[in-house]
Amino acid sequence: MVLQEIIERIEKRYPRTYACSWDNTGLQVGDRNQQVETVYVALDATEKTIGAAREAGAQLLLTHHPLLFESIRQVTTDTVSGRRVLAVLAAGMSCYSMHTNYDVLGLADLAAECLGLTETVVLEEVYGGEGIGRIGILPEVMTVENCAMLVRQRFDLPNVKVFGDPKAQVRRTALSPGAGKSMAGAAKACGAEVLITGDIDHHTGIDLWDAGIAVIDAGHYGIEHIYIEDLRKFLEKHCPELQVYTAPVEQPFMVL
Repeated sequence: MVLQEIIERIEKRYPRTYACSWDNTGLQVGDRNQQVETVYVALDATEKTIGAAREAGAQLLLTHHPLLFESIRQVTTDTVSGRRVLAVLAAGMSCYSMHTNYDVLGLADLAAECLGLTETVVLEEVYGGEGIGRIGILPEVMTVENCAMLVRQRFDLPNVKVFGDPKAQVRRTALSPGAGKSMAGAAKACGAEVLITGDIDHHTGIDLWDAGIAVIDAGHYGIEHIYIEDLRKFLEKHCPELQVYTAPVEQPFMVL
């Protein structure tokens, strides 16, 4: 397939108009006319991931997080971003990223389904009634501790961080995969009893608990890694001509 045809099929389902205004989605590096037979799907375009995609013989690296987020003025080996761009080019690959447009149109509902949330509505609107995160109802009233165990189980995580009383009972849930600090206000406004997200700092966590909202921090990667398998299924359905490889699910850090 020609890369542009793959992009069109992706953007038909996940239009870039649904991305946040600050985001950088779409083709990051490459030639829209490139012939693509093999795709490698990963959450991040790290040097390790780029190397794995090269070893798989991929012509396209498809990531969730953008390869290029901040503006850069030079592409050299002096910077991490420069080395990554050069590695993609040296491997004869292109890199395409689908970030908050996928968050809005795919990831939020997928994560909510994983937790069995019902009566879901958008947590924070972005465009056309769609938005980041979801508000929903847990399958039953449960303690914060049991909710944390549910998150660990459903997203196959070694641990989560909890702010709040583990014995407190919760059911109305705010869910925001990725970094959720900016969702604190929306979680309060919608009457959430627990916020499930990632990258919550000390002050945000204790402030939310003082406001009566428990926090289950699954890490940034912890919930978003479901993108990898979801995109594999999407490509196999909508681009069956392609050979698809996926990055292994592995936490980018360890707790000692």
